[in-house]
Amino acid sequence: MDPVGEKKWGDILSWIAISVTLVIAAVDGRECNFPAIFNFGDSNSDTGGLSAAFGVKYAPPPNGITFFHSPSGRLSDGRLIIDFIAQSLDLPYLSAYLDSVGSNFTHGANFATIGSPIRPLNTTLSQSGYSPISLDVQFLQLSEFKARSKIARKQGRIFRELLPKEGYFSEGLYTFDIGQNDITAGFRVNITSEEVNAYLSDVLSQFSNVIRNVYEEGGRSFWIHNTGPLGCLPYVLDGYGYSMRSDQLDKLGCAKPLNKVSQDFNRKLKEAVVQLRKQLPEAAITYVDVYTVKYNLISNAQKYGFKEGLIACCGHGGKYNFNNGARCGATKEENGKEVVIAKSCKDPRSRIIWDGIHYTQAANHWIFQQIASGSFSDPPLPLNMACNV
Repeated sequence: MDPVGEKKWGDILSWIAISVTLVIAAVDGRECNFPAIFNFGDSNSDTGGLSAAFGVKYAPPPNGITFFHSPSGRLSDGRLIIDFIAQSLDLPYLSAYLDSVGSNFTHGANFATIGSPIRPLNTTLSQSGYSPISLDVQFLQLSEFKARSKIARKQGRIFRELLPKEGYFSEGLYTFDIGQNDITAGFRVNITSEEVNAYLSDVLSQFSNVIRNVYEEGGRSFWIHNTGPLGCLPYVLDGYGYSMRSDQLDKLGCAKPLNKVSQDFNRKLKEAVVQLRKQLPEAAITYVDVYTVKYNLISNAQKYGFKEGLIACCGHGGKYNFNNGARCGATKEENGKEVVIAKSCKDPRSRIIWDGIHYTQAANHWIFQQIASGSFSDPPLPLNMACNV
């Protein structure tokens, strides 16, 4: 058989093997019926945490324009992947743990905040833009939330209606989407890819510690996203952290150094997950390859109904419609009035990138549809079966 034929036959066998695995998993597994979601992360899944703590200026209009029709604390024109996860499990959108106004925590809580890293950074929010609410802090918030919920529910009345039942903390789904800021923080101070890689092991060690701590608190089902292709973000391509040269760009125009570090992070994350499975025998830990999904979407933007792959919808000027000094929603004073200069494009549904860093609702929904089936997961189980060990 010629090499081309061998490759094609190998691809067919691989597809059959994956399909059989999915069928066996679906037959042998059980649907989980998660009663709650407890989310940890950064701006990719923050549903209002940083805005509640530090003000709407961190997610100003036109954020929220497509779905919520006003700022909702999310850095997107609408819903995030975590919103679609909740919706698919017949659960309400998650309230941010830090938001005390109008929140309902019956079916879980969101501890993510815009700019959160895994490893605490030695800077303030005003100095660097990174949140002080790192992953270890988010875990402490979960622990406190669990303890205080148990006490408050005993009081009865409205507390029983707004807080999760005790059993939900062991039966719920624990979702993680974090690590992006740990990678970009290194490039902000002009250190090399190799130097960034040097501390990834420590970052992932701290991540693993949090997973073990959540397990000790009773968590058993974990849905963990790897990080996306950071080198495809206008935030990076505009020159963030280092001067971009043509040989540092791939065929799509994405920054190879950042994508390489993203892939190195993801490889170490997957290795950490393998070790965690050995250490936590009762845990069902799903590793979700969002990197491949996002890169595929950007690579085939028009095929999937998008007009632009790398150009931001909401921004102000430049090759990628991104200006780090005038991000989405930025204003300036004209004739004594504040005028928005970084506006939304006419149709956010036609773009993948919303503000140069985050994705549009349309892109988030497309990404969710790909990962919910389990096709990009290890093990290859769909979202609603992610409680199976």
